[in-house]
Amino acid sequence: TNEIIWGSIGFIIVFVFLAKFGFPAVKEGMNARAERIRNSLDEAERTKTEAQTILDEYQRQLADAKNEAARIVDEARQAADAMRRDLMSKAEAEAQATRERAQADIQTQVERATADLRAQVAQLSVDAAEMVVKNQLTDRDAQLRLVEDYIAQVGTQN
Repeated sequence: TNEIIWGSIGFIIVFVFLAKFGFPAVKEGMNARAERIRNSLDEAERTKTEAQTILDEYQRQLADAKNEAARIVDEARQAADAMRRDLMSKAEAEAQATRERAQADIQTQVERATADLRAQVAQLSVDAAEMVVKNQLTDRDAQLRLVEDYIAQVGTQN
């Protein structure tokens, strides 16, 4: 019985000491820990919200960049089409100019050949006239007939 009394008194003293000093300290520690956890959760929520905001901003910037890239590609495509049309028109103009120069060259060559041919016909006519004059100085009708025949013959050869 003695032990029960001393054990009970010791238990009561320890219980009172713990109730007065230990439990408030444990309760305060648990409250502080709960507050730290609550603050950590609030901070995590705030960080998550900030991260979502940043993600939304990056996604918006990415969409803007994609739109800008598409616009640049479209502009480049339009510039390439315009350049192609310009080059085609320049090439067609150069080809037309080359054709015109070729036509002018052909016309010049035809005129030269015609002039050369006329000069040759004139020379041949003079030569024929000389032959007629040498052979027959007396018969004028024969001379005219020979010159006309010669001119007709030269005209059919060309």
